[in-house]
Amino acid sequence: MWNVIVLGLTSLLTDISTEMVYPLLPIYLTTRLGATPLIVGTIEGIAESIASLLKVFSGYYSDKIKKRKAFAISGYGISTVGKVILYLSFSWPMVLTARILDRFGKGIRTAPRDALIAESAKKEEFGKAFGLHRAMDTLGAVIGVLTAYILISIPGVNYNKIFLASLIPAFLGVMALFFVREKGERGIKSKKLFLEWNKLDSRLKMFLIIMFIFTLGNSSNQFLLLKAKNVGFNDKTVILLYLIYNIVYDMLSYPAGIISDKIGRKRMIVMGYLAYGIVYFGFALAKMPVTIWVLFGIYGLYMAFTEGVEKAFISEVAPEQVRGTMIGLHATLVGIGLFPASFLAGILWNLFGPSAPFYFGGVMGLLAAIGIKILI
Repeated sequence: MWNVIVLGLTSLLTDISTEMVYPLLPIYLTTRLGATPLIVGTIEGIAESIASLLKVFSGYYSDKIKKRKAFAISGYGISTVGKVILYLSFSWPMVLTARILDRFGKGIRTAPRDALIAESAKKEEFGKAFGLHRAMDTLGAVIGVLTAYILISIPGVNYNKIFLASLIPAFLGVMALFFVREKGERGIKSKKLFLEWNKLDSRLKMFLIIMFIFTLGNSSNQFLLLKAKNVGFNDKTVILLYLIYNIVYDMLSYPAGIISDKIGRKRMIVMGYLAYGIVYFGFALAKMPVTIWVLFGIYGLYMAFTEGVEKAFISEVAPEQVRGTMIGLHATLVGIGLFPASFLAGILWNLFGPSAPFYFGGVMGLLAAIGIKILI
């Protein structure tokens, strides 16, 4: 479990950095740089989709050369460069560039890192390993959001100073990676690398198809924050909402992973997507601040039940020699779908009002839960 802990520490530090700035971005873009909700959606969609194309390739090549560590180090390093550009930004195209680099780095590191986690744990404890990693990752998010709230509450501290401060944990996260113990050839059985769709487990194929369809309704979290702003939350309370979400996510990720080892991944994932549907329908109807508080908490429940458990499911059913590739393919499909999802959400918001994208997302969440229940 050494690698799981070290990778968790890296993710913790990186998420401190990322979440110090992420909940501020939609407000920074719309109030400081003059961007519209459509531009916010476009930035997130382009950044996630372009970068996510790399995830399947980085997973594939890490399977092929049987090395994971170098991909992880380079990926986290590129994301740090993106944060430097965000600090220097004075227009929304510069924010777009920063987000692309940040997600580009994530695209390089994610699948190899997750494959390394799977290689560092017993198969019957995949849920526990991924749950622990997600818990440490999300603890970083909690610390990051709380840090952003404290900093923005200090007179004289502006967005750029917070962006600058976020670079410190980002650099420390990259440094921690050098303590990962690379297994290489000794950790992966020598089998022929194949990518034949027809030879994959039918559950894995159907899961990937359902996830891609669902992603078309899963727009960027930035729209949740904009909705909160629309209901009447100010800059500081929007950050607290995001903090609540991350606290619930953090507290439940590890237990959810352990429970999925006992009752099966499918049940946990279905419950997660039911929670997603409830959240998005709730956002569509929400008019009172107290409702938004509750919904952000339930949204953390959805993430805890799905994020790590989905990776454990893929690691369990994918052939060992292409495990990194399949984890990367899943992330790539989700990323590809995020651009049209976020772009569509922006259009729906502009044309029909703030509730429209959430009605659509709620329907897609319920359809995903039903599809997983029946077809997998």
